[in-house]
Amino acid sequence: MKKISILFLLISSVIFAQKKVKVDLSSPNSTIYTHLFFLQPDSYEPEKAATTIYGYEGEEAQDIAIKLKKILDGKGLKVDFDKVPKDKMYSDSIEFAIAKKYVLFPHRMEEIYLEKVGDSWYYSAETVDQVKDIYSSMYPWHTEKLKQIIPEFGHKSLFKIELWQYLGLIILALLSTLVFYVLKKIVFYILQKIQYFIIHKSSDNINIALKKLTRPIVLLLLIWGIKLLLPSLLLDLDVSTILFLALNIMVTVFWIYVFLKLVQVVMSIYADFAESTHGKLDDQLVPILNNFLTGIVVILGFLKLLTLFGIEPFTVIAGASIGGLAVALASQDTVKNLIGTIMIFIDKPFHIGDWIEAGEVVGTVETVGFRSTTVRAADTSVYQIPNSALSEMVVNNKGLRAYRRYTTNLGVRYDTPPELIDAFVKGVRKIIEIHPDTRDDAFNVEFTGFGDSSLLILVNVYFVALDWNMEQSSKHSLHIKILNLAKELGVEFAFPSTTVMIEQFPEKKGEHVNYNMESKRVESIIDKIK
Repeated sequence: MKKISILFLLISSVIFAQKKVKVDLSSPNSTIYTHLFFLQPDSYEPEKAATTIYGYEGEEAQDIAIKLKKILDGKGLKVDFDKVPKDKMYSDSIEFAIAKKYVLFPHRMEEIYLEKVGDSWYYSAETVDQVKDIYSSMYPWHTEKLKQIIPEFGHKSLFKIELWQYLGLIILALLSTLVFYVLKKIVFYILQKIQYFIIHKSSDNINIALKKLTRPIVLLLLIWGIKLLLPSLLLDLDVSTILFLALNIMVTVFWIYVFLKLVQVVMSIYADFAESTHGKLDDQLVPILNNFLTGIVVILGFLKLLTLFGIEPFTVIAGASIGGLAVALASQDTVKNLIGTIMIFIDKPFHIGDWIEAGEVVGTVETVGFRSTTVRAADTSVYQIPNSALSEMVVNNKGLRAYRRYTTNLGVRYDTPPELIDAFVKGVRKIIEIHPDTRDDAFNVEFTGFGDSSLLILVNVYFVALDWNMEQSSKHSLHIKILNLAKELGVEFAFPSTTVMIEQFPEKKGEHVNYNMESKRVESIIDKIK
């Protein structure tokens, strides 16, 4: 029995020795564990926790170690020891290539970090120097006194939150609600002034966007204030961690919302500018830019959210880059079309509504998208041209013409007298001069040659209307006036024909046209042209 008791004591002592924690500063993991372990209620030995403080000793080092833990607790920064490196020679190869340093919370408190001195890891001298200032800003002088004057029943806890802390949270919520309505008007007024200072005008769309932008900005200001006041309530670490995580998620979501609304404001301003310009290609750019900027905001916001849950965004970006490379190799045509889209918007070879000729495609440009451009032909059929191909084509933009040129030949009969041809040419010239849709300073109407079956009169004219439908209407009006002139003068247009000499056949006579050549009659017809 005695031997069994001795064996039991030996086993118990071995187990106790294994569980006993010693001061260890050999790695970032062991130093942080030493600091926090010896400040826990059931293992409170501040003199051992103080060994992690570099450059200080005794009570002053203990005071710094205690304040440093309260700073972490007050910010809700809970250390995940599974992610803290245990390597004695650890070095952050990305941010700290020379010095051996380790930052506990790089995305939330960069000023608190460890560095290696000799063979041991300590909280850095810079961190130690800032502890008192950070502590004073987080815990004002009245914080500890407030806790001391709270009655005994006020320290009773429910879900790790004491009753006086519940009261403090309620007061903070009511105060935030009151401040929200005050700040809402102030922030909206400031945004209006800034917007008017930048573009010197306003509109209903912009004001609506500014009102939507005001709410998240005010909420961000309130959350910033709440995060400053929350440590004063001396909440439990687990509670602080949950509250700060919720607040940081809200901050990220609100920032995403702010930037999305900011994109809307910028796009509203750009849309107003695009409407005031002559071309319509920049109008088409508005939805494309809006989608692009929205996508960037959402992606960056998502990466920020990942950091709140301890996921490094660099890892996600690296993985996305590898996957993106694979996708890019598999979709080279899509990338080429995207580059072609960018080149079209930079060079602006045409605008929405322009009539273009690109290869075999002739029609009106309707839309320019990320991948392709839509062109509607005269027969109302629709062509989808990949932007990569369109950016390499020779594009004849008829929509950029100053005038629409129209050329045709009028063929009159060979037996038309020269005097009548000359009168007909003068009449056509006058028609063009007084026509409302043609240029009166640049046209040609000349007897230019002898065709196979007619005498050729060239008509070269420029229409001032650039729209295709208006051009056809102008042609119709011009043609009718020329036909009326020919009818009144007695000028006949020739048909494609072959002359057979039948005058020499017995009892056959050739066709003979009697032209009225009276000069006064011809002059009066030309004078009547309107």
